[in-house]
Amino acid sequence: MALGGSAAVVPADTGPGHMSIRLYRGGRPERDVDSPVEARDAIAAHDGLMAWIALENPDRSRLMDLAGVFRLPPLALEDSIVAHQRPKGELYHDILFMVLRPAGYDEEREAVRIGEVHLFVGRDFVITITHDDRLDLDALRRDLEGEPRLLAHGPLAVLYVTLDRVVDAYAPAIASLREDIDEVETQVFSGDPEASRRTYRLAREVILLQRAVDPLGALLDELMTSLEHPDPDRPGHLRPHGDRHGGPTLLRHYLRDVADHATAVRERVDGFRQLLQNIMSVNSTLIGQSQNEAMKKVSSWGGILVVPTLISSIYGMNIAPRPGFGWAFGWPFTLALMALSSVTLYLVFRRNGWL
Repeated sequence: MALGGSAAVVPADTGPGHMSIRLYRGGRPERDVDSPVEARDAIAAHDGLMAWIALENPDRSRLMDLAGVFRLPPLALEDSIVAHQRPKGELYHDILFMVLRPAGYDEEREAVRIGEVHLFVGRDFVITITHDDRLDLDALRRDLEGEPRLLAHGPLAVLYVTLDRVVDAYAPAIASLREDIDEVETQVFSGDPEASRRTYRLAREVILLQRAVDPLGALLDELMTSLEHPDPDRPGHLRPHGDRHGGPTLLRHYLRDVADHATAVRERVDGFRQLLQNIMSVNSTLIGQSQNEAMKKVSSWGGILVVPTLISSIYGMNIAPRPGFGWAFGWPFTLALMALSSVTLYLVFRRNGWL
């Protein structure tokens, strides 16, 4: 995307630790710079400039250098170095530190892939850090540069667009999860033996997604509250860069829209978890019923066989013969009695639904 005017574009480095720094004025790109020190000096020398520093998978030394230039809070810096943080937002005097967890869904493996994005939002700079490829910072930057009226709000505009992109990215994952849950529901009622394993696996993936989504509600509420009740004397006060084009009111509208989407996502994910719990409960019930049916059949056949076994065992007793043992029709009568008792029990069990 052309930066316009006579702005010089410095070729960005690529690979792990990639960092690009661009300066903006009035919502429009002005030029790229080579180092954080150059960005800081430009901001200090010219009012109205904003720096956007974007890093991908940075190493510790690069983050430490960046922290020294822009005086990033040490606790937040350590979180950004270690990564693997839960979604959160923390205010350190005039810098907001935020952790977001974008997500995708691997349909082949039926697995939720959680990413991690960190943001440091200052008065005239914003630092975006990705620890994986779940969020394309270059695409995000191009899209926002196509909206100069929005970008004129400065670092908070970058924060809003990042939040919006992360929340919107949950939709494809939710749609794919919905399809897999529908499939496993069909498997359960069709008696597929793999249904239990698949249901448990999907429930685990839904929990992973829920951990990424649930904190967003409180996080967005705090952010909108900070914009709604501005207090320049309060540490952590947030206000748009330059307060242009409607100032905090417009940004609150944007953030409220993101909050509505985040609420819808949380409700869907929570619904998935409850649905999978119900599916597991139904599956357990169906398995129990199947086992009961099997036990009924085994017990029925055992009852049918025990009567002729009892009758025949009398003839095998090692005691003196009793009256009737020498009867000419004793053998046919005994066989008929065993057959009749077995048929009678079979009919009784069949009538009761055990066979």
